[in-house]
Amino acid sequence: MLDYKIRYLQIAFNYDLALVQRILPTIAFNERILIEAGTPFIKREGMRGIQAIRKLWRGTIVADMKTVDGALGEVDMAKHAGANALTILGSSPTESLNLFIARCAHLEMLSMIDMIGVNDPLAVMRPLKKPPNVVILHRGRDEESTRGKVIEYRHVNRIRSKYDVAISAAGGVDLKEARSAIFNGANIVVANLVQPGDAWQGILTTDPVGDIARKFLQTIE
Repeated sequence: MLDYKIRYLQIAFNYDLALVQRILPTIAFNERILIEAGTPFIKREGMRGIQAIRKLWRGTIVADMKTVDGALGEVDMAKHAGANALTILGSSPTESLNLFIARCAHLEMLSMIDMIGVNDPLAVMRPLKKPPNVVILHRGRDEESTRGKVIEYRHVNRIRSKYDVAISAAGGVDLKEARSAIFNGANIVVANLVQPGDAWQGILTTDPVGDIARKFLQTIE
């Protein structure tokens, strides 16, 4: 699954399948690269979009479904489509979180809890029967332009002191933020592919994405 001694880059595709088909083949396979089917991409393309990514990428695929309820069915759907990892919102009911984590473990998938909008991740994790594989500290794209809104790295040590989990940093991650994430103890940095004119940070779709991915890997190594 994940080696906690290794630092990973997760590249998020949030647009349409045409963009995936244009850019994904330019990214050289590397076990340290996770490819994300982003929430907007899944809403637009559905499970067929994940299946299409699987045809182009033999490594880890994260389905950013942000499950809230109906955990068993959504884990099964993602697995059937070819995903290796799946996200659920930390604001989901504890019952959903427990079902989600158990089902992911049963299907040998990575369970990821996205803490977007959650003030205290430990309050989410304490009632759980088992911890997830990954906790995502996430500054939402709508929050990026808000002065003072940051990825809450202060939670890294709090979480690690109690749980053996990987930490993922997401939300406006460029090379500078990636360095900060690794310095603060993250295992995974999530970089969004962004189009010119977008209001958030990431890797521009008009740039040589494969080359930039290599720079990210070197930066976070």
